[in-house]
Amino acid sequence: MEEGRFVEWLKHDGDAVVMGDLLYSVESDKSVNEVEATDDGILRIAATAPAPDTVIPVGALLGYITEPGEALPGAEAVGEGLLAAGESPPATSNQQPTTSSQSPAANGQPPAASAPASPTISPRARRIATELNVDWQSLQGSGRTGRIVERDVRAAVSTAVPTVVDASPVARRMAEEAGVDLVALSASLGGKRIDRADVEAAVAVAAAKAKQKPVAVPTPPTPQTPSTPVASRQPPVASPPLPSATATRAKASAVRRITAERMLQSAQNTAPVTLFSEVDATQLVKLRNQLKASQTAFAVPSYTDLLAKICAFALQEHPAVNARFEGDEIVTEAAIHIGIAADTPRGLLVPVLRDVQAKTLRQIATESAALIACAREGKARVDELQGSTFTITNLGMFDIDSFTPIINLPECAILGVGRIVPKQVVVNVAGRKVAGRKVAIRHMMQLSLTFDHRLVDGAPAARFLQRVQQLIQQPYVWLVS
Repeated sequence: MEEGRFVEWLKHDGDAVVMGDLLYSVESDKSVNEVEATDDGILRIAATAPAPDTVIPVGALLGYITEPGEALPGAEAVGEGLLAAGESPPATSNQQPTTSSQSPAANGQPPAASAPASPTISPRARRIATELNVDWQSLQGSGRTGRIVERDVRAAVSTAVPTVVDASPVARRMAEEAGVDLVALSASLGGKRIDRADVEAAVAVAAAKAKQKPVAVPTPPTPQTPSTPVASRQPPVASPPLPSATATRAKASAVRRITAERMLQSAQNTAPVTLFSEVDATQLVKLRNQLKASQTAFAVPSYTDLLAKICAFALQEHPAVNARFEGDEIVTEAAIHIGIAADTPRGLLVPVLRDVQAKTLRQIATESAALIACAREGKARVDELQGSTFTITNLGMFDIDSFTPIINLPECAILGVGRIVPKQVVVNVAGRKVAGRKVAIRHMMQLSLTFDHRLVDGAPAARFLQRVQQLIQQPYVWLVS
């Protein structure tokens, strides 16, 4: 990553935090991560900290964790933000005198009752409030900890409706004759006294806007000339023009950008070949229906879960498919980490089931359900979305028979799974004295294996796919292994 999207603060400026507390969340390429505090102290959010939904570079300064009373590097705390070194803090009505000569007691005067705390205001908002003649003491701040910021001052000006407009008699007479709204003009001028020049400027602006409006030119009437009467003919009525379609533009999301980059890298840096096959999945369907019917306490495995276990079994027998390139070396993994392609609101994500060869079907079903749920909610951790050695992508739920999947680099192969469809097929008849065949209804499944021909040849890849077919047709072989 070179940049990420800042989502939100999970703590406020001035909050005490301990190691492990969640401070803020940031969106990476494919997930939203909550960042923990690495030390104990007081959270101080920098004045230059990004607003929510802002893209920031890696390493950007967000704030500080300080000791109680510790001065910040190159800045001092003011309100809920930071004040640059050398800048004077804004005066507020609740500040206390610091010298004895200014003390009421030193002058022989009784101490005055403490005034209620005034709202804090940023220096920029204070300057704009002075320019626009806005009483900021009565405003409600929208900044952190209720601080008044520039937008609060400008909102007060735009919503204020003066009851008495300060204008000269000449300006009032000119405004009445020209139809100028003095209330609106006063609001646009910040409430200052309106004179003749202000009204003349408003009239000039209105005239300039009127000139920009298109004026329809009437068509001159056609002169009537005597002519020989002919048969009247109604001219054709032109159809109204159809509204033109307008294209929409939207910035690509982080997930879409990274997916595009990975797919392009796969297309440019691999020698993909796809093998297609149809397999009898009747026994696999029967097995899953039996698991659904039984009152099991764990999640019912999906067909993808069953295929993950089958592929792990086959990859142990055909390790050349569980390999990758590293420079000029071929690395064959002993562990089998299977990525499960998942459709999420954020785009295509591939959570990873680790060490599938060592896990039971119950463990696979439970972990895959949790991983896919986290991916769809945007809560998957980075380590849960990387490190796969083989990937399965299933489009059967969309009534897709077969397709050509794209290799998930740096893996060697990916298995595409189509829908399961009842079909009439010719099957061997067992249990008879004389072997025979018959036509029967079987549940057939389409498989497509895309592999990198740089890493493995066609025959070894075909033998791996053939072994997957055998394990689908006889699922009890691997189930009891």
